[in-house]
Amino acid sequence: MSKKTVANEQSLTKKVWNLATVLSSQGVGFTDYITQLTYLLFLKMDNENVEIFGEISAIPEGYRWNDLTELDGLDLIGQYEKTLKLLSIEDNLIGTIYTKAQNKIDKPVYLKKVITLIDEENWLSMDGDVKGAIYESILEKNGQDKKSGAGQYFTPRPLINTMVEVTRPQIGETVCDPACGTGGFLLAAYDYMKEQSQDKDKRAFLRDKALHGNDNTPLVVTLASMNLYLHGIGTERSPIECCDSLEKEPDTLVDVVLANPPFGNRPAGSTDIASMRTDLYVSTSNNQLNFMQHIMLMLKNGGRAAVVLPDNVLFEGGAGETIRKKLLTEFNLHTILRLPTGIFYANGVKANVLFFSKGNKTNETWYYDYRTNVKHTLATNPMRRQHLDDFVKCYNTDNIHNRIETYSAENPYGRWRKYLSAELLSRDKTSLDITWIKAGEDTVDMSLAELMAQIEEKSSNIAKAVATLKEIISKIEE
Repeated sequence: MSKKTVANEQSLTKKVWNLATVLSSQGVGFTDYITQLTYLLFLKMDNENVEIFGEISAIPEGYRWNDLTELDGLDLIGQYEKTLKLLSIEDNLIGTIYTKAQNKIDKPVYLKKVITLIDEENWLSMDGDVKGAIYESILEKNGQDKKSGAGQYFTPRPLINTMVEVTRPQIGETVCDPACGTGGFLLAAYDYMKEQSQDKDKRAFLRDKALHGNDNTPLVVTLASMNLYLHGIGTERSPIECCDSLEKEPDTLVDVVLANPPFGNRPAGSTDIASMRTDLYVSTSNNQLNFMQHIMLMLKNGGRAAVVLPDNVLFEGGAGETIRKKLLTEFNLHTILRLPTGIFYANGVKANVLFFSKGNKTNETWYYDYRTNVKHTLATNPMRRQHLDDFVKCYNTDNIHNRIETYSAENPYGRWRKYLSAELLSRDKTSLDITWIKAGEDTVDMSLAELMAQIEEKSSNIAKAVATLKEIISKIEE
């Protein structure tokens, strides 16, 4: 990508985000803004398709881009809301993009500002990677905003890319994420597979049929569908469906599952899974254990999965033990990557990536401890792809049967260690929650710049606390 292209991408991202800040001061949240941006952007691109390429509009007459740009004031609000209502009941891609669409910008002057911003650019003429990168960066910025609550939809991109790299989805295979958020895993898998072949039929299959994702939050389905569409994926039918994956048996089996299912309990009012599923190995109200079962069931024989799961999946008794025994005896749970805290937008999350395949039992499970004595923060020391280089090397995707431990009696701080299946099955409750490196006895990988940034952050916090304390003391003395 040229320097000019990067500069244009950064400039447009900045313009879009600056407007988000303006709207935020008027009570329009970042997530609502991005959703409205998505609705309007699709209309604009449809208009460009007609005017630049002479295509037939996919939008019903009277509800197109030009029908909005000509209006102001309450007329604009009224037309926009009628447009959203109509498009939300359309079929295929349009209906998915506008799933349960509602206007969240009730002041005409601000709606006009968003429309003007979009109208100033020719989006279709941009390279697909550029359009997609702009949109991705906006989604990520939104995820970083704590008030938006959107961070729950985000898995760190370095982790996603690593999971895809070692899982190696192949063009011609099907890939699914049953809790897809804004589509990060599906997009990374697409980028990985599209470089494998220039064959027209294979690339068409990849673009239109290979990817599948579900999410039960309408606005997230909108964002994910648009995210993929801007990258040239699902141009007629979105690969994303708005539904609760857990409520029914898998419709089709897939080759690869890449996922980071939602942590915590099922939302209040959600359907009791046990009353709807007869195929699950064991009945439980634990959301992560149900997702784990669902993923195990949706894999083809020989299919493989990489799934981010919280610590409780490794040690919880009852249903958890039943599922872990099943994983070890009917699946090949060959690798567990233990993740550090400080890499997710939610604080203090302790998670792991489980890598497994279907069809053969587990002989040995390899652990990579990237948690003990590892310190990451989103602000000063975010996890980057190079931090996982050693894990990728140890994983040895080319031949996972020829792995070499870095742990030994002589090197008790080695992060790569194997355990035989028989040993794991004999543990209390078949617990897979294993740590061998002593906390505080390994070095923290941190550059001088990162250390200085961390010191500066802590100094700033101390200064603020001292100032507050002085103010309190002065009031007491008065």
